[in-house]
Order: sequence, then structure tokens, then C-alpha cells
Amino acid sequence: MLRDQLTSHWNGQLRPRLEGLTDEEYFWEPVTDCWNVRPRGTGTAQMQAGTGAVTIDFAFPEPEPVPFTTISWRLGHVIVGVLAVRNASHFGRTPTDYESFEYATTAAEALEQLDAELATWLSGVESLGDEGLAKPCGPAEGPYAERSMAELVLHIHRELIHHLSEVSLLRDLYLHANGSLR
Repeated sequence: MLRDQLTSHWNGQLRPRLEGLTDEEYFWEPVTDCWNVRPRGTGTAQMQAGTGAVTIDFAFPEPEPVPFTTISWRLGHVIVGVLAVRNASHFGRTPTDYESFEYATTAAEALEQLDAELATWLSGVESLGDEGLAKPCGPAEGPYAERSMAELVLHIHRELIHHLSEVSLLRDLYLHANGSLR
């Protein structure tokens, strides 16, 4: 049921809404002072993270209000903070975090990363079975270490649905703001 919760929404709504994502949309800044994924050395935030040609903007502690985030930033957050870190903690993925991840330089590459991390997540969730879902998350989840894996799965699925729905909305805004209806 937990796997089906996400896969039905992913296959029926979320993934189809990501089809055709262009690099222009991916990096588009609808307002000034956005947090984005930018070429190395051009970040505008207090901090930048990542290896490779691009970095992701962030600050610690976060400013109030938190800057508006672009599609590339939101996908980076989902790929790394929501999926890859959890895949590493629970399902054997190579360890990673915001600082050590190599962020995508194109929309197509970001979607490939998203698809790969989601496939690892869903396979891992399926492998847990009833017994694994009842076990505590463990120290990788910090203050939630004693909560069940089932609770973590529900949380991650909410995060995916939430943030990828935001990406869908930003695509709609881009489409209408730029007068290029598909």
C-alpha cells in the first residue's frame, strides 16, 4: 500500500507533468533573489553546496523569509535531501549529502537523477516487508530515530508529492508568464 500510494500518483500525475522540462524552465527565476542551482562561483546565497560544475544556494540558519526557490533548486532538494540521503541511510546507496552531491547541469540530467533515486527508494521500500516497516528508522533519522520506517515512508511520500506539485505549479506559471502554451 505504501509503494502504491506514491507510484499511482507518480505515474498518473507527477512524472507526466515533468515531461518536456526545458533548461530554460529548470533555471528560470520568476522573482528576484531566488535560490537556484548555478554555475560554480556565481551563487548569490550565503552558502553554496555541491561538487561539479554547478552548486545549490542555501544558508544556515535560513533567512526569514526563506528566498523563493526555482525548479532546479526544488528538484535538487527532492533528489538529494528527500531521496538520496535516505537511500544512502537505508538502502545501500553510496553516501551523499547536499555538499558532496553533483547537481544536474540540465533539466534532462535532473530528471534522470530523480528517476534513479526514486527507483532506488521504491525498491528499498518494497524490500522492507511488514517486519522492516515496523522497525525504528535508526540514528540516521536524528530525532526520529525511534519512529517506524513506515512513518518515514509516509513522510517521504508526502515530501515528494508536495515538492513535485510545487514544481508542476512553477511549470504552469512559466508557461503562462512566457506566453508559450504547450
